Amino acid sequence: MIRSMTAFARVDGKIADAELTWELRSVNHRYLEAFVRLPDELRVMESLVRERINSRLGRGKVECVLRCGWTIEQRVTMELDKDRLAAVLAACREVETRCAEATSPGVIELLRWPGVVREPEPDTGLVQAEALELLERALDELVATREREGQQIHNHLMARLDGIQQQVQAVKLRLPAVLERIRNKLDARLAELQVQVDNDRFEQELAYLAQKMDVDEELDRLEGHVTEARRVLERSEPVGRRLDFLMQEFNREANTLASKSADSETTAAAVELKVLIEQMREQVQNVE
Repeated sequence: MIRSMTAFARVDGKIADAELTWELRSVNHRYLEAFVRLPDELRVMESLVRERINSRLGRGKVECVLRCGWTIEQRVTMELDKDRLAAVLAACREVETRCAEATSPGVIELLRWPGVVREPEPDTGLVQAEALELLERALDELVATREREGQQIHNHLMARLDGIQQQVQAVKLRLPAVLERIRNKLDARLAELQVQVDNDRFEQELAYLAQKMDVDEELDRLEGHVTEARRVLERSEPVGRRLDFLMQEFNREANTLASKSADSETTAAAVELKVLIEQMREQVQNVE
């Protein structure tokens, strides 16, 4: 099953110390490129997060954001550095003995003194474990969305491949009639000119024209590309690059067919092929 590269996933979770939210967004890209944004307290997880992303996705530009809201109890807890406070008070008393005009700092001023009060670092061990578990759920959701989008692209591509096959078959069926019409036009033209023509030379010229218009090889290659594209679409691994290469091959054969066309209907078929191939190419750009 093919997968789209465009998707979004959001997963929320809550534990004793924090409320967590993962948001994952992915868009088209030639390679897998992940942008990870984590809270400062959880930045140590970045390498693990990248490993999880790399193990689940093949291509795409992925934005991975973790939001962490600590609980009120966690945020308001403060610790008083008693040694630091004692040192500050001792310094204040020494200043007062040396300067009679000096006044003692108030309580709020003391609490604001650098290092006197510190907010304890949150215990992130449990939070990290929960965050990684939530990340797996978010990746599950992202992959599921990619697969749903991919199924729609799969159906679109298969329909266009059917259209290409139909155009190829139509051109193949028309080839004998095209050659016969060319022969009849040459015969009619020679009759108008009322000239004698060497039959052997005439057949040689007709064979030369037929060779110039021969598109059997292009049609066979187009059919081969259709078969290969259908086979690739059933693979389980990322196939976007292979499909992109096939689109180039499809387009090359369609251009050659158009350049060799000897009648309007074959030209119209070549144009329709180009339209179908372009529609496929646009969709393939979004395939992982």
